[in-house]
Amino acid sequence: MKFSEYDYKRPKMEDLEERFKSLLSDFQKTDNFPAQKKVIEQINDLRVEFSSMYNLCHIRHTVNTKDPFYEKENSFFDDNGPTFEALTNEFYKVLTKSSFRSELESEFGKQLFVIAELSLKTFEPLILSDLKEENKLVTEYVKVKASAIIPFEGQDYNLSSLQPLETSNDRSTRKKAAEAKWKFFEGKYEEIEGIYDQQVKIRHSIAQKLGYKNFVELGYARMLRSDYNAEMVANFRKQVEEFIVPIATELYERQRKRIGVEQLNYYDEGFRFKSGNPKPQGDPKWIIQNAQTMYKQLSEETNHFFNFMIDSDLMDLVNKEGKATGGYCTYIDDHKAPYIFSNFNGTSADIDVLTHEAGHAFQVFSSRDVNIKEYNWPTYEACEIHSMSMEFFTWPWMNLFFGPDTEKYKYSHLSSALLFLPYGVAVDEFQHFVYENPHVSIAERNNAWKKIEQKYLPHRNYDGNAFLEAGRLWQQQNHIFSMPFYYIDYTLAQICAFQFWKRDRADHADAWSDYVKLCKVGGSKSFLDLVKLSKLKSPFETGCIQSIVGEIKSYLDSIDDSKF
Repeated sequence: MKFSEYDYKRPKMEDLEERFKSLLSDFQKTDNFPAQKKVIEQINDLRVEFSSMYNLCHIRHTVNTKDPFYEKENSFFDDNGPTFEALTNEFYKVLTKSSFRSELESEFGKQLFVIAELSLKTFEPLILSDLKEENKLVTEYVKVKASAIIPFEGQDYNLSSLQPLETSNDRSTRKKAAEAKWKFFEGKYEEIEGIYDQQVKIRHSIAQKLGYKNFVELGYARMLRSDYNAEMVANFRKQVEEFIVPIATELYERQRKRIGVEQLNYYDEGFRFKSGNPKPQGDPKWIIQNAQTMYKQLSEETNHFFNFMIDSDLMDLVNKEGKATGGYCTYIDDHKAPYIFSNFNGTSADIDVLTHEAGHAFQVFSSRDVNIKEYNWPTYEACEIHSMSMEFFTWPWMNLFFGPDTEKYKYSHLSSALLFLPYGVAVDEFQHFVYENPHVSIAERNNAWKKIEQKYLPHRNYDGNAFLEAGRLWQQQNHIFSMPFYYIDYTLAQICAFQFWKRDRADHADAWSDYVKLCKVGGSKSFLDLVKLSKLKSPFETGCIQSIVGEIKSYLDSIDDSKF
């Protein structure tokens, strides 16, 4: 069945609520474990029904934000998502109080109850209207960015299609392209800062209504973080500052020399090689054909998975007008179908996003028969292990896409992954500041970003761009608006993915076997339990970061990047 044939029907909320409440009543009346198990499965079916329609709507809305039908349907879910969350919350309440809890834990696993108990800390009916408003503000931000029409040298671009010009071989072109992009943000900064200011205030209000001091602890509970806390994350950031930032600074200096500039400015950072950044050697159709070859050769499991994605048209990869920015993978439960969304633009990022989102898709495809909705995906930081590790497991096939530039791509990919870590922890520290200090002014918020940026990205030079020097770069980061605290996840997962990279180089069969095992268990375990299952070290463990970056630095130092 093709994706275009997937039928969308707006959920009938009154009917759905009635059926859900009836099942909750049945659950409480049952006096035996088999009956409770059956009701849980029926409730799971109802939740699958709702989330499938939500995800179909979300995909079709982001593929074309100008489609009036799905714009209206998206608003319906903004309004009714919190209502459905309230029903799920009621389910969690009765589940955690079940007199057959031990039997249910044996059947479904303890992680279901961990998730239920954390979720109960994030919702009460009195915050329903606040959640609806929070959803609407996220949609407003997405629409602001999707609306971008950026005039540049006689043509109009959106934020995705402008990216190749930002990494042009010609320095003046990339400078002007970067300035054109930030001019768009400068024209929208009052609107964007206003949206975020409202989000911070409403999230703080929600937290206080639920009994929290501020949004930080609530944000962690929303992310279902059960085996680490803000203090452990702060210590992780310190390790990145101590062990990664100095290496990153060295890599930027190597880049400065390599591309032949006196001062590496912000618009130079994305331009890695004087001979030009590595680019895919063909068009999107050619990329998919080569990806099909790659996944056929990688393993039987990936061959089956990727053919399913192609045969069912479960990918929308090419940038076009009205399409939302970014890339993601989601899952349409009732079809057991992952879906990959991206904006190909002719850069190496096309391959990165394809392998990254394919990692997510392969995981959810591998765990599609796990028996409870909570386990389709693991928690977010564990999800990113699958995606980032897939980027490295596919290294042996990069010659299919980059030909003579393969070694250049690998150097760029590995160094970029390392260089991402300081930025990733900067975004996290900024969000901690924001939600620990929800009443500061917008100017103080921007100033906080400046100080954090100077700590983790000391090399950065904005070359007199007043907008960026005012501390406003964070305004382009989707996650800050749509998924608060979802960013440290990438850095924790990157440390895990680096371990798979290291292990894959030593023993591919062993590393791949553990990766597949990790994918198959889905979200049935917590983050640190999944790390342990995969025979990886916890990123929080003292010495973990040091042990990995040493090998990465050795690899990068062994390559004569001046020849690129």
